[in-house]
Amino acid sequence: MVYAFDENFILPLSHDEVVHGKGSILNKMPGDEWQQAANLRAYYGFMYAHPGKKLNFMGNEFAQGTEWNHNQALPWFLLEFDKHRGLQQLSRDLNHTYRRCRPLYELDHSPAGFAWIDYQDAAHSTLSFVRYDSSGDALYVVCNFTPVPRPGHLLNVAAEGDYDIILNTDSSYYWGSNYPVGASCRASQALLTGQWQLALDLPPLSTLYLRRRGI
Repeated sequence: MVYAFDENFILPLSHDEVVHGKGSILNKMPGDEWQQAANLRAYYGFMYAHPGKKLNFMGNEFAQGTEWNHNQALPWFLLEFDKHRGLQQLSRDLNHTYRRCRPLYELDHSPAGFAWIDYQDAAHSTLSFVRYDSSGDALYVVCNFTPVPRPGHLLNVAAEGDYDIILNTDSSYYWGSNYPVGASCRASQALLTGQWQLALDLPPLSTLYLRRRGI
């Protein structure tokens, strides 16, 4: 992020990533079958929230399992399976969320549109940041990049109120584990710092988007 706003960046998962023996995006992910898909869902959620315009090569949106082959059609038959249909649904919902949430794109090329919340939690492999639009409305993003749930994770927010989880990559709609996180949570004030915080039960290998209710 040191020079993220000095140029207009594109975040590509391009043709070059899925040819010449590199395999598919799905098969680059570590772990068993479920963890590979969950890693990819968490990453897509992170990618869409990160400053920069998105580029995703065909087949990535439904987690093509084999390397792309220009001599063959895309393996659309994979949509008969819940895993791939779930990834496609997530891609669709991320696109719709991106369009309706101005903080995700309006200030892509300005430092006013982004702030870290916590980028130092290496022990638990979590990451959190906030995106802003030109009106100051915020969208909070928190990622858990391990297959271990993180109950009671504290997320600092700017104001009191109820915060709705508007996207959860671990949802069963996307072939996720549906780890119980609820649909919303209320900010409470930390006794020592006075900072408003949310206590979130983070699902394994997931990205969550949250917005304060009423904005």
